[in-house]
Amino acid sequence: MTTHADPYLWLEPLDSDEAVRWVEAQNTLTRAVLDADPRFESIRDEVLQNLRDTRQIPFFSQHGDWLYNFHQSAEHPRGVYRRTSLAAYRAGASDWQVVLDVDRLAEAEGRDWYLDSVAHYTLAPERCLLTLSLGGSDAAETREYDLAAGDFVAGGFRLPIGKNHVAWRDQDSLFVCPAWEARQRSRAGYPREVWLLPRGADWAQAERLFAVPRDAMMVSAWRFLACDGGALDMIEAADSFYRKTYYVLDEDRRTTALPLPKEAEVLAWLHGDLVVKLAQDWAHGGRLWPAGALVAYTLASGEAALLVNPGSQASVESVECSRDFILVNLLENVQSRLLAFGKERGSWCEYPLPVPAQGVIEFVDQPWNTDCLYYSYSDFLTPTGLYRIELPSGTPECLRAQPAAFDASRFVAEQWRACAPDGMAIPYFIVRSRDLPFNGHAPTLLYGYGGFEVPMLPYYMDNFGPQWLEKGGVYVVANIRGGGEFGPAWHQAAQGVHRAVSFDDFIAVAEDLIARGVTDPRHLAIEGGSNGGLLVGAAMVRRPELFQAVVCEVPLLDMLRYTGLLAGASWIDEYGDPDNAEDRPYLAAYSPYHQLRSEVAYPQALFTTSRRDDRVHPAHARKMVARLNELGHQPLFFETDSGGHTGSAGQEQTASDLARVLVYLYQRLFD
Repeated sequence: MTTHADPYLWLEPLDSDEAVRWVEAQNTLTRAVLDADPRFESIRDEVLQNLRDTRQIPFFSQHGDWLYNFHQSAEHPRGVYRRTSLAAYRAGASDWQVVLDVDRLAEAEGRDWYLDSVAHYTLAPERCLLTLSLGGSDAAETREYDLAAGDFVAGGFRLPIGKNHVAWRDQDSLFVCPAWEARQRSRAGYPREVWLLPRGADWAQAERLFAVPRDAMMVSAWRFLACDGGALDMIEAADSFYRKTYYVLDEDRRTTALPLPKEAEVLAWLHGDLVVKLAQDWAHGGRLWPAGALVAYTLASGEAALLVNPGSQASVESVECSRDFILVNLLENVQSRLLAFGKERGSWCEYPLPVPAQGVIEFVDQPWNTDCLYYSYSDFLTPTGLYRIELPSGTPECLRAQPAAFDASRFVAEQWRACAPDGMAIPYFIVRSRDLPFNGHAPTLLYGYGGFEVPMLPYYMDNFGPQWLEKGGVYVVANIRGGGEFGPAWHQAAQGVHRAVSFDDFIAVAEDLIARGVTDPRHLAIEGGSNGGLLVGAAMVRRPELFQAVVCEVPLLDMLRYTGLLAGASWIDEYGDPDNAEDRPYLAAYSPYHQLRSEVAYPQALFTTSRRDDRVHPAHARKMVARLNELGHQPLFFETDSGGHTGSAGQEQTASDLARVLVYLYQRLFD
């Protein structure tokens, strides 16, 4: 990593005394402005009450005869893992059986544990791997747990804290991709080796199966199970974020590379076929399979069959497999359509499903060895419903519905389009009062992301409905290039040296809102997190006069040092490499931290991060605020002690974080 002159490198050590004192001073200033506002406590309490409303849907995963749910409450702020039967759930009963109390565990061990994940062993689901995170960070510890006994397995599997990848191979062995020691990690900080760990063995007895060079990104390994008793062991070796090679591991533990294109993703395995999503064209079998398509690749013959070719206005959002069907959640013009494919006489055929074709569908669970699917459905103004359907022709059964948080009849959700500088039509959703006067003064919050082929989808506004819409606000979600709304081409249009395309798209949406008379620069706010933090940071320094408020959460902002900060090196595919002579000028031209100027009047922005974010380094936000302070501005900054990159902390912190953002927006746009 090339060393660049940077006066605020001292803010990069996470827990140095000097950096911590600076953070505490900034937090104190922000609390004095936001937490001291008379509205803060009431908003926090209302949000917390909504989070803890017992009428909220307890989403679950089904394993065997049990439905398992993770639940947080005032009594259990870290949460409990609990279970009930399908019959009890259908009846609306609340007689959950607690099988893991995370609060009790954290107290007993004196550790700041949060539950990261639970991996049941499919064929004996009362055995599971618990992954426990310290303070919500990505690095975590994995232990074997017996759900029937409610305790850790004596002499069971236990792996140290790291950004590890761990998966069951069978009940007596694990695939372990370790990252608890420096030599095990890639440049990006992720695992680069695959090991097989038998039950009862210490690490010295584990068998190394595969490794990639240190300059690769990461590896992972897992086992696909077939309902007829078959199994397929797979290794994914990622050279970079999007370029991967897949290997099949045979019974003698030898690896064979599959002839798939580098930019492709293996999503499932059913009836001997791998379900593969293509991010680049693939010349195979005498024909060209287009980027964005979903294909079934038969391992035995090497033949491929087309399942879905979404076209330019659609994309494959997610895939799930039941006992006999491939289920595809297809986005068409940023709305969901669910498809099912079953095999007849050796060919995959589509089956119609009686499910809604608008709004947003998300897969919730697909129980092992069944053709049952649980899914949710919602949109901006429709509360989420949890549904169960038996494939392929069953009638959807609504198991639970989220209570309405506000009177949606007063509002309308629409899809509009802005024109980007290059002429591309950029869709965006706007949620507004039916009686909006279009006088250019509506407080408006514009949200965006625009990266990593991640789509921005409608979601029910259970908190922003009462806290924003009902107070006269307008809410907007931009579907800019760089995202995954319309397949690989939409993403790649703003990838690498073309990154600024996403900023131009976002600014075009802001200008369109003003041109239509929705709002004006005095009443327009923008918000984004992670890559979205980069987006709003870049928009702020490019067009500071266009925005009254900027909410920049867990952001990337120093694009000339990002590759040397935590997981940054894993995103070179997305942004480019600042140590590459061709990429560096493009990164420097938009890097928000480096584009700040003393003579420019910037809006007072709110920057948030977490000291336990081990994905996007908190120094991005810290240094941006320090530089703004140096230039005579007064940005607001808040750094939490826990939660990590995804805010995986208790409900009280979640409610406080949202209340802080809302008070900031009220002060900037309403007051």
